[in-house]
Formats: sequence, structure tokens, C-alpha cells
Amino acid sequence: MDYFFWFLMFLMGFVSCQKNPNFSENRSTIVHLFEWKWRDIAQECENFLGKHGYGGVQISPPNENLIVSNRPWYERYQPVSYVLTTRSGNENDFQDMTTRCNKAGVRIYVDAVINHMAAGNGKGTAGNIGEASKSNFPAVPYSADNFHRACSINNYDDPNEVRNCELVGLKDLDQKQEYVREKIVDFMNHLIDLGVAGFRIDAAKHMNPEDLRIIFGRLKNLSTEYGFSDGARPFIYQEIVPGGATDRNEYTSFGTVLEFKYGTHLSRVFKKGDKLKYLANWGPEWGLLNGYDAVTFIDNHDTQRYEKDILTYKNSKPYKMAVAFMLAHPYGTGRIMSSYDFFDRETAPPHDSASNLISAGFRSDNTCTNGFICEHRWRQIYNMVKFRNVVTGTGVDNWQTLGDQQVAFCRGNKGAIIFNNEGRIDREINVCLPEGEYCDIISGDLMNGQCIGKTIKVHQNGRAHVVLNDNESDGVIAIHVKAKKN
Repeated sequence: MDYFFWFLMFLMGFVSCQKNPNFSENRSTIVHLFEWKWRDIAQECENFLGKHGYGGVQISPPNENLIVSNRPWYERYQPVSYVLTTRSGNENDFQDMTTRCNKAGVRIYVDAVINHMAAGNGKGTAGNIGEASKSNFPAVPYSADNFHRACSINNYDDPNEVRNCELVGLKDLDQKQEYVREKIVDFMNHLIDLGVAGFRIDAAKHMNPEDLRIIFGRLKNLSTEYGFSDGARPFIYQEIVPGGATDRNEYTSFGTVLEFKYGTHLSRVFKKGDKLKYLANWGPEWGLLNGYDAVTFIDNHDTQRYEKDILTYKNSKPYKMAVAFMLAHPYGTGRIMSSYDFFDRETAPPHDSASNLISAGFRSDNTCTNGFICEHRWRQIYNMVKFRNVVTGTGVDNWQTLGDQQVAFCRGNKGAIIFNNEGRIDREINVCLPEGEYCDIISGDLMNGQCIGKTIKVHQNGRAHVVLNDNESDGVIAIHVKAKKN
């Protein structure tokens, strides 16, 4: 009885505090389609994401940004106005995207830049002027009176400085002002009217939690016109980079938080800087937030450029293993990074000679061309997205430590996964599934009732003989009840 009561309280809190991602039924996992155009995202929802069980897309900031020399990715984080015109498209393109993606069962989450305005002077992507030197953004309008006084963040142990001074010269809005709050709420509510399911809050660490609580509390319920349930609240997940005096727990009563430590720890483990067997108690005991407060990721558009110890697509085997663990484990709401290829921190997104964004091309094996990496289209990742959907509602059962760098566990009686980060596995393992032959979804798939990769034969006792060598291209085997041969 006590367990049921606390579970009920958890569900009520989950919804009321804007921690429900509002996924369509039998879907999970967000993918960040970094620097994609709105029309391309709409097509991807229809042609790939919906068919492979993805729950949503995080998009790049949709409002007008300052045009910066050489057009780097970070110009999107320099707002000039709240007009919905960028290199990704205009407002009509945006609404077409949300309509088509929601129809395909895929939600849209906006990367919302509400902490600041641009750091430089010039013209924006909708033709409006921004004058950071005068704190003047007439298309909103914001004037010097709407910003904190000019100061730099030098001491991250001082929360007042972190929240009230300028991050790398970006003009810091004063969210305590009613006028500023109204402009931000109007912007976000307009996006809700256009069909979005929630928001990633950029630089949340640099805003006062009480101000954010007020702003988010004024947001509309999601639009039932786009298939959301009556009374559904926008999903909120906030960027709070660890370090300094800011306590991320101050932000969890009104939304979730991006769990940066998640990718840091798993990168270290799968790079063999720690032992895989220690993940047996993965979760808050590792210093992570409570799972219902966390959005998880291995890398994001910042960490893959600025943190040398984070796994990325450039280290594909351990990276795929870390992502597989994230999607196999029930902790948190998972988010996949979908990158374009970069050579340094400044590498611009794929573009033509006029600096217009270009579209990803697709090979017959679903992978991408034209400079896009498209990790979300790697078989080892999109099949794990389906695995996560299939095992929803189960916990981690029957954890088996096979060696320091070898583990296996079940997700109830719906799925099982085996990891080999070093050495050779050649033994019987309890996979908890009903008797039969199952297709390993990492090495292949179930097609026309047959396996195109490894076949795992499960005996009546729920055990299977598994072989996984150190020199194989993937260090994971995963099976589930919907990958059973006929």
C-alpha cells in the first residue's frame, strides 16, 4: 500500500511540475537534430523517426539571431528578436514541421534562448537590427533598461554574479522585470500555439530559479489541436552545467534538468577509465539527480566540442556502447545527439556558397551524407530506441557481473542486454526471456521473420549461450520480445 501511494504521488508530481515529455504512446527518446532545416525535420519525422519509435526532436533555436562572420553554429544563440525566421526556415515552415511531426507521433522541443540577447552589433536573420553596444533590440523591443548592468562572470562561486552578469559578453536580460517576463512568456506561448511539446532552456544556470518558476507557471497548456491531452503542460528541461555555487536542485521543483554528469561518468567507464561492473548501482548513488528530474545524454553540441573526455561519434564503438547503456537503462529521459561533422570548435554547419543550410543526404543503409553524421540513423542506436520502447514499464533485473568490463542485465521478461568492454564472453547468461530464437538488434535486425545478424537461442530456463569477442565491431548484444523469430 505504501509503495502504491508514493508511486501515485510521483506520477502527480511528474505531471504538475512539467516533467512529462508528452510522448505519444509507445514512444520514448528525444533526438537533437542539430542545425537541421524545419522542412527536413518534417520529412525526417514522417520518413524515419516515426517509423523507428523516436518520441521527439529537439530543434535549434527558432527565433531571429545575429548574422555572425563565417556563420558558426553558435550564432543561433545570439538572439536579435523573437521573430521566427532563421536559416532553418520561417514561421510557416515551423508550423508545417510541428503539424507533420505531431501527426507522425513525434514531438517538437524548442531550444529556447531566454537568458540573453546578442553580444554584437549587426543585422539579424529576419533583417532586424541588434545593437549590443547600446543594449538596443528594437524588434522586441528591449532597451538598456531591460538588462542587468554590464559585468563579466569571473567568479562561478558567486551565484549573484553567475545569474546577473554577462556570459561571454551576451547581453543579460533582467527576468525580474515584469516587462521582460511578458516578452519571454509571449514568445514561448506563441510556440505552444504552433504545436510544440516543450522547451530546452538554454543557460538556465544563469537565471534565477524563482524567475523561471514564475515564467514557466504562466505558460499555456499544450494545444489539443496537435493531439496533446487536455491540460497537458509543456515539458521543461534546463541546461545547468555543473560547477560553482549554483545548486541544480533549486531548479527541479518546476522542471527537469539536463544531467551532465551522466555523459561524463559513462564516457569514463566505456573509455575503460572505470570498471563496467560498478554500474550495478547506476543512478543517484553515482551523484546523479533522481531519474524523474533528469534528461540524460552522452554528448551534446557543446560538450562534443569543448570536453576532450566526452565520447562522441569520433570514437564510434565505445560511443555506441555508452548510448546503448543509456537506452537500455530506465534512468531518466534519454536524448540522442545527431551531429554534423566538425573539425574544430568553429566548424560551421553544412552550407552552400551563399551560407544557406543544406540538407542531409541518405545512403541505402540509412546513414547520412553531405557532412551530416546522423547518429540517430545508426542501426545500433535506432534499434536501441525501439528496445527502450519495448521494455517500458520494467526495471533492471538480474544484473550479472561477468567480469570487470563485462556485464549483462534484463528488463523484466521483455528484453536483455550484454556488454563486453574488454576480453571475450563465451558462456551461458540468464536473459529472462521466453524460450525461442531472437535476433540480436545490434548486429542486425529481424526481417521477414529471420535474423540478418546474430541469432540468440533462449532455452526453457531463460538462459542463452552468448559469444561476444573483443575484436567485434560492436561490444553489445541486445534482444527483446519483438525481435523473436517466427
